[in-house]
Amino acid sequence: MPETTTGRRERKKAQTRQALADAALRLFTERGFDNVGVREVAEAADVSLSTLFKHFPSKEALIFDLDADIESALVSAVRDRAPGQSVLHALRDHMASTRTAVPADDPMFTLVESTPALREYARRMWSRHEESLAAALADATGLAADDPAVAGLARFALEAPGVARTSEDPARTVRDLFALLENGWTTTPLADGR
Repeated sequence: MPETTTGRRERKKAQTRQALADAALRLFTERGFDNVGVREVAEAADVSLSTLFKHFPSKEALIFDLDADIESALVSAVRDRAPGQSVLHALRDHMASTRTAVPADDPMFTLVESTPALREYARRMWSRHEESLAAALADATGLAADDPAVAGLARFALEAPGVARTSEDPARTVRDLFALLENGWTTTPLADGR
């Protein structure tokens, strides 16, 4: 019986969290992030303000409700990769399959890009993810987390989807960028002849 109660409780928490995130995105998209208060988000999700803060520590966090899941998946892509798979290929596959699914005209992406507070929050979030990913890469490779190769790969992996976002096939572009990192610059001349 306790398992059923625990399962029900966890489902209820997840539903409340999702209701808050959905209400926030809807209100912020309709009226602008700066024009909506957290109390309004709580009311729209039919929960108390204290319940909102149990799930989200700040107004900005309402938009980034998958923050912990994203970080966990990044670390897992390295730690739980297939036997014999390189960390580079594991990251390439993870980023191409998960971080390129959001189109550039997605309402959340547009909201974040147009709101300075959300852009700053996203920058800090990605910085945390970069540190966690570098630690996982260091564990996997035996290098120090601050080794330029480890830090560089972590930064590259997180930035590649942003570079690829506007291409016609973002997942392919991410794979191409990782191939460039793996194989080096080719001798194919650029438009300016270099």
